[in-house]
Amino acid sequence: MNRKAKIIGTGSYLPERVLTNSDLEQMVETSDDWIVSRTGMKERRLAGPQEYASTMGAAASRVAIADAELTPDQIDFIIVATSTPDYTFPSTACLIQDQIGAKSAGAVDIQAACTGYLYALSMAKAWVETGAYRNILVVAPEKLSSITNYKDRTTCILFGDGAAACIVSLQGKGLVIETIRLGADGEQAELLMVPGGGCRQPATADSVANSQHYIKMAGNEVFKHAVRRMESASKECLEAAQVNEKEIAWVIPHQANIRIIDAMAKRFEHLPPERVFKTVHKYGNTSASSVGIALDELLRAEMTKSGEKILLTAFGAGLTWGAAVLHHE
Repeated sequence: MNRKAKIIGTGSYLPERVLTNSDLEQMVETSDDWIVSRTGMKERRLAGPQEYASTMGAAASRVAIADAELTPDQIDFIIVATSTPDYTFPSTACLIQDQIGAKSAGAVDIQAACTGYLYALSMAKAWVETGAYRNILVVAPEKLSSITNYKDRTTCILFGDGAAACIVSLQGKGLVIETIRLGADGEQAELLMVPGGGCRQPATADSVANSQHYIKMAGNEVFKHAVRRMESASKECLEAAQVNEKEIAWVIPHQANIRIIDAMAKRFEHLPPERVFKTVHKYGNTSASSVGIALDELLRAEMTKSGEKILLTAFGAGLTWGAAVLHHE
């Protein structure tokens, strides 16, 4: 019997506060033209003082659970992918479990930076298809504003906050998860990282004064890796799923930077630009949540049709990368 997991409900959450390029012009030496030409970003959302990874993740989760026509007590397991957990421990997944009332669910955090949604989706697919769990809630919440240095003009223009969620199950109708391919290269870890806060460099007065608890990025190197790795993961995934490039109706890439998205898209022979779904201009780079937010937005806009195939692809710190092929039932 062919038991393939599917996404049967999606949800997302975006904070109300908008940080525009004009706002950033008042904070650092930059300009709207410079930001748009290099990143494609016009604005991004910032969480409020009382909004956290857990609260945003819970909000997105409630929408996904309702979309799947389930109740919280029908969730068997919660996987949270985030680089900005509420605490080192307890896990953000446990906090979300409490906030949504999923009292029967196990809960765990994973960390694969911007590829986190795909890593979590892969785990959920495996557990559902083996029969370990019936309904798994995947959540990707990020409060990147908490680790962004708003004095560093090279990074502060990029990041925003938000959350995405989905329900993975064998029951009901939705997006069949055909194939997922994941990769990593720890040798390149220093290209994109937050140096402080872990056991290697615990928080001290010096580490805070030296801005070691903020995102550090070697932008040019990250750009090259991102384009190449998302291309290779996508093509490997298509080959594994026995899907021709021409059969893909939509591509949802990680919303890191418009130039990365466009450069990656050009490496496909049969991919019209209008079939690459983009939210980067509105929300910036929301790390693990970006692919999930875009997927939820695409589905709610009713821009997909039954029988269509959707390609997801992402790249992040680690380095990590991945791709997934979905089939709209």
